[in-house]
Order: sequence, then structure tokens, then C-alpha cells
Amino acid sequence: MATAKAEKARPQGYQTNAHDARMWREVTTPEGAVIRLRLADAGERAGALFIDAGIMLVTLIVGGLILAFGVPDGYFGDWSEVGQILFNLFFFILRAFYFTIFEMGRRAATPGKRIMKLRVVAREGRQLTANAIFARNVMRELEVFLPFTFLLTGMGGDTLNGMMTLLVLVWLGVFVFMPVFNRDKLRGGDLVAGTWVIRNPKPELAKDVTSTSANADDEAFVFTQEQLQTYGEHELQVLEDVLRSGTGEVKAAVASRIRARIGWEAAPLERDGPFLEAFYKQLRKTLETRMLFGNRKKDKYDTGESS
Repeated sequence: MATAKAEKARPQGYQTNAHDARMWREVTTPEGAVIRLRLADAGERAGALFIDAGIMLVTLIVGGLILAFGVPDGYFGDWSEVGQILFNLFFFILRAFYFTIFEMGRRAATPGKRIMKLRVVAREGRQLTANAIFARNVMRELEVFLPFTFLLTGMGGDTLNGMMTLLVLVWLGVFVFMPVFNRDKLRGGDLVAGTWVIRNPKPELAKDVTSTSANADDEAFVFTQEQLQTYGEHELQVLEDVLRSGTGEVKAAVASRIRARIGWEAAPLERDGPFLEAFYKQLRKTLETRMLFGNRKKDKYDTGESS
């Protein structure tokens, strides 16, 4: 079972202040790889949310204008009532699926999170599932959108009384400020879904990992399709995290596991780092080619027969 630790999770040699040091977590994946992750703080998450809210607001305004001017008057009878229904339906679909669709992508991040260099991960080092993403975003409706709608429109069109308004404000305050008052910066949706929001590694590290340029080390490692088909998208993500933040001992352990699984005979003085980088690049290329033809392998247990 995967585990997560806060102690000694900061990479060696990483200079930081006391607050930043408390944000590092250490996760042991089911494959035995120890990954060090830096949690997003409340300010970073708030910044991402404001960016996403701005994008949603612009989309909502454009959609409202299309509904207002794109449908001929009288086409649906009483346009004022039908238009309001269609607008509310559009707003519901937007807020219900905006976060879910983007976080189900390969980057596991909305545009706001990508700008703030954040992404969503499973807390126990396992594969981030569609169920977890759906659960964390359904909770947002209860945490924010539903009480906020009550404040703006009232219940059933009636103005909220003072006591009800106070209760709704308390409800909003509890959930909005929850990430500030817990050590893992989790909101309600994260608690339910078992997720973290983390800061992506530095861009220069990502560039080193995902570079497809050929070099002498790459040419020394040529894997067969049978060997590459042993692993799927989840293992690719784990391997990327190992290359970005794993120690030498972790890389050696992961390289040993991969060699044993694919039947690779290590050459004398073969280095683990170049072996892992070459395997990562060729595995990624293989998986991307598969996806073009609709044959997607999620992990090493998936047969790859369903898209």
C-alpha cells in the first residue's frame, strides 16, 4: 500500500524557508518508488481558482450573449422565461464540467492551475482516477456554488432572511478557508476524493525529462515493442516523477525493477539514469502512437484492448 510522509520529504540541497519546508511530502508508490512532492499553498490555489473563475465568467457572458441575440424573439414563445432556463442550464453545465474535463486530461490541471504551475495527484501515489476527479469537483458544488447561488438569488426567488444568510455565510466560510487551516492544504473535495494539489517541478527539469532529442546514451538503449508494451500511462507518470525528483538510490531501485520485468540484460558499467531516460522517451513515444489509433493502455494490468 502506498504511503505518504511529511518528514524528510524535502530534496537534499534544496534551500527554502520554514514554511516551504513544511509543504514537502514523501509518497511511496505501489511500484516502490519514493516521490517527493511540494504541495500547493492556499495562495497558489486561490490564484488558480480566480483565473479559472475569470475564464468561466467570460465564457458565461459570451454564452449569455449568444442566447440573447442568437435566438429569434418569439421562437420559443415567452423568451424571457425560456431564456432564463437555458441560461441557468448553460451555467450549470459550465460549472459542473469545466474543472472535471480539464483535470481528466494528461496534465490533470485546469487552465488556472497550469498558469500557476499546479496539478492534481492522488494522495497515496496511485493512479489519479476519473472517479476521484468527479468526486472532488461534485463537492465544489456543495462547498461554493450552491451557497453562493443562494446568496445571489435567494431560495425559490424569496429573499433570504437574516438567520439564513448568516448560516450560508458560515457554510461558505468553513469550506472556502478550509485549506488555510489544515496541514495538507486540503479542501472538502480533496478529503472526499483522496487528492492533493501539488506544485509542478521546475520547467527546466520537465524539459530535461521530456526532451526527444537523440544523444549517445539514447542510441545505447533500444527497446523492443514487446518490452515497451509491458507498461502503460500510469507507470510513465511514475517514471517521470522519479526522473524529476528521485534520489540516486530510488532511480537504481526503479531501474532494477524495470530491467527484471522486461528481461533486460544490463551491460557492464551501464548507468541507471541514462537507462531510465531512454526507456521513458521510448515508452512515451509508444504510448502516444497507441493513443492516435485509440488503443490506450492505462497501466501494466490493462490489456490495452479498450480505448
